[in-house]
Amino acid sequence: MVESDGRRTRRTFSEHLALALATVGGVGYLPVAPGTWGTLAAIPICMAVSVPGSLWFYMSALLVVTLAGIWAAGVAERVLGKKDAGPVVIDEVAGFLVTMLLVPITALHLVAGFFLFRLFDVVKPYPARRLERVPGGPGVMLDDLAAGVYANLALQIGAYFLPLGG
Repeated sequence: MVESDGRRTRRTFSEHLALALATVGGVGYLPVAPGTWGTLAAIPICMAVSVPGSLWFYMSALLVVTLAGIWAAGVAERVLGKKDAGPVVIDEVAGFLVTMLLVPITALHLVAGFFLFRLFDVVKPYPARRLERVPGGPGVMLDDLAAGVYANLALQIGAYFLPLGG
């Protein structure tokens, strides 16, 4: 890490851990559209925590990812010196988990959820864009959680009127 006076300092273990979480193991450093890569990385995570008949497990995983993401994104913001830096994609994981909440985990639902979440994450309808202004880790996470709510509602409405199987 480079201090404001130009001196190099070592990152602490907690800073390394925060960066690993915030970038989802480095996925956020992939070139071009890190948010899309972060959302793709969320798909196997979503599948892993989707234990049939166990909503509490899914909700617990969503809570852990969100709380860890708030901490990690806040530290990453300080270490990287930028608000909501591109490599920080833990917010996409949390947002995608919200997108798929109470939605059958089928290939069609995952694909539809992926595209809907990316759409709402990019467009950021009210209040998502405003939530982005919240300082620190919560601001990094909240706009994606809101995008996840919009994508989930779109999936639920779409499944009602045009069943995607499952």
